[in-house]
Amino acid sequence: MRLVLAEDHALLRAGLTQVLEAHGFTVLTAVQDEGSLTAALRDPRAEGAVLDVRMPPTHTDEGLRAAVAVRATRPGFPVMVLSQYVEQLYARELLASGEGAVGYLLKDRVADVADFVEGVRRVLAGGTVLDPEVVASVMARHRDEPLDRLSPRERDVLALMAEGRSNAAIATALVVTEKAVAKHINSIFTKLDLPQDTDAHRRVRAVLTWLRV
Repeated sequence: MRLVLAEDHALLRAGLTQVLEAHGFTVLTAVQDEGSLTAALRDPRAEGAVLDVRMPPTHTDEGLRAAVAVRATRPGFPVMVLSQYVEQLYARELLASGEGAVGYLLKDRVADVADFVEGVRRVLAGGTVLDPEVVASVMARHRDEPLDRLSPRERDVLALMAEGRSNAAIATALVVTEKAVAKHINSIFTKLDLPQDTDAHRRVRAVLTWLRV
């Protein structure tokens, strides 16, 4: 899979390139600022991107804006965004299209190479991956409709869905059967009034509902 990498810190950029290429990805371009990133994302060979949120020239949200822009022109284009801080709004912006193939991880997560690489693979496969710290932050804040319709166990399942885990992985984490997980997920879809759609899209919509302030 051919990727665009955007990170303004030279050492981290080199490290990410090495990690990604060691695990079978091809880094087409590794850039350090908004202008270079915009140009790199126009490359039709690019099949996904790993982007820092804050880049030169303003160090605010250049990477996020680039991610939203490329998905507007190439719907479903896989993007993994890296951030130094928990920014709930950034995660919500990425998920707004409801298409999936997006991820939001804190940079500290990159230190766990296996988790980082697995997260990138999930995003490239069309999944949604949110950092566990983002998940914990949102769970601590939300207590209003429609989420208060969910049981405590359904909230647990939804939190793990937000991290990008499969039904099998959720079952393992909660020490229940996959059949039980599927039942909880169907109940979540019903309680959140999600329309019939593909399972992947409904999962994204459930997570997006959960992220709303």
